[in-house]
Amino acid sequence: MLTNDQLGAWDRESFFHPSTHLAQHARGESHARIITGADGCYIEDRDGNRFLDAFAGLYCVNVGYGRQQIAEAIAAQAKQLAYYHAYVGHGTEVSITLSKMILDRAPETMSKVYFGLGGSDANETAVKLVWYVNNILGRPEKKKIISRWRGYHGSGLMTGSLTGLELFHKNFDLPLDRVLHTVAPYYYRRADLDQSEAEFVAHCVAELEALIHREGAHTIAAFIAEPVLGTGGIVPPPEGYWAAIQEVLERHDILLIADEVVTGFGRLGSMFGSAHYGLRPDIITIAKGLTSAYAPLSGSIVSDKVWTVLEQGTDENGAIGHGWTYSAHPICAAAGVANLKLIDELDLVANAGDVGAYLTSSMAEALADHPHVGEVRGEGMLCAVEFVRDKKSRTFFDAGETIGPQIAAALLAQGVIGRAMPQGDILGFAPPLCLSRQEAEQVVSATVRAVESVLG
Repeated sequence: MLTNDQLGAWDRESFFHPSTHLAQHARGESHARIITGADGCYIEDRDGNRFLDAFAGLYCVNVGYGRQQIAEAIAAQAKQLAYYHAYVGHGTEVSITLSKMILDRAPETMSKVYFGLGGSDANETAVKLVWYVNNILGRPEKKKIISRWRGYHGSGLMTGSLTGLELFHKNFDLPLDRVLHTVAPYYYRRADLDQSEAEFVAHCVAELEALIHREGAHTIAAFIAEPVLGTGGIVPPPEGYWAAIQEVLERHDILLIADEVVTGFGRLGSMFGSAHYGLRPDIITIAKGLTSAYAPLSGSIVSDKVWTVLEQGTDENGAIGHGWTYSAHPICAAAGVANLKLIDELDLVANAGDVGAYLTSSMAEALADHPHVGEVRGEGMLCAVEFVRDKKSRTFFDAGETIGPQIAAALLAQGVIGRAMPQGDILGFAPPLCLSRQEAEQVVSATVRAVESVLG
């Protein structure tokens, strides 16, 4: 029974929800869930329903819900200094401290952190800085950015263009010029089933080389990619992929932007995905795990190589013309400082590697014999189950059958939140990094029941 029907009415009348079927929601045809509380790995709605949130919000509540240390840090900062800007060299104790804490955890070649509010603006900043760098270096034609199909980099004009998913382009006049896409390193969905993993990596490299040759390396500024494909299906890269791709980029003098909005601060069982896979990025973008979503904050971490050119640019042209009003907002920075301390104190990076591996292996074992489960994959505290009409021939369901959303709904009925991923029948999991083995078992058993209820 609803406890506040007026609130539900206001929701439909006033609230423009992101990534939502707007007409169905406004007409009351879809279930509106209003969340009122949360603790650990669980959330609760206004009707008293309790759910194990096996997607950590949107891959972001890494330390779990209800951490009073972060709430208290936010409150204390708000009382002392709620806001001051970061323009023309202004700083606050927490923004400076957080910058140092991030660089202490990042690859040693990284130099400075520029703060924003979300992953989209972090990637917008990264692209602008790449363009600025090439202008300073006298290469005004070197501006195109290569992304990958099925990659996710945000919902802005440039970042929505970089995102390689149809939903984020359709009817938005995207992608914009200067954005190119190459093949996703998605071995399970390879076109040639006879390809070995090594042959598929060679195919990805050949496709990238061909794209660079067609466009001209002198026109391509950067390659942006997530260490593990996230929203595009939770897909770890095939073995040898990153080493081979980086060789191509370095040979053609193309910068690497590592989008670590999802993977940063422990999700893979390593502090950064770049370290996990041996990436040598020129810019790293971060957000979600930086504050565990207790406050909105993102960052664009630039390397020594990039920073040197930025300094040169300001010596030649004066102050850099890029800034956000809320960059390095002290309340958000306070949340970040408290969050990173908690990650260390609770040893959550190691827990993500340990319990995450247990979640994926348990899921794979539990669903191994199901005729419609094509693959179970994962890395760290990321896991995905991909459903197929026929496992042997790897024939996929038609999109109109909505198998993935049906299974996600059935899972919710079991008290567990997973995510139906776009462009495929894929059920994704990205639990808080504090997930226990017992909670992982709860996720697996609920998934098995959900799959059986939809697919038999």
